[in-house]
Amino acid sequence: MIYTIRIKKLAEKEIDKLPVKVHQRVSDSILNLEKNARPMGCIKLHGSTDGYRIRVGDYRIIYTIDDKNKIIEISDVGHRKEVYR
Repeated sequence: MIYTIRIKKLAEKEIDKLPVKVHQRVSDSILNLEKNARPMGCIKLHGSTDGYRIRVGDYRIIYTIDDKNKIIEISDVGHRKEVYR
C-alpha cells in the first residue's frame, strides 16, 4: 500500500530549521511512511482517533493517517521537549 504524504506549512517550516544531520534522518523517516504508515516504534497518540508519532532521536514526527484515502498528513515536527505543546 502506497500512501500519499502531505506536509502542513508549519511542519515544513520546522523541518527547514532542523540541523543538517537531523533534517536528513527526519526526511528519510517521512519518505518511509509512504510504504509503511505504521512503522515499528510508532505510537498512537492518546485522545486522537488517527494521530501517531514516530521518534527520530530527540525529535518527533506527529502525523495522521487516513486509511480510506491513503493519505498521511504530517502536522508537526520538532524536539521532544516542545512538539507536544
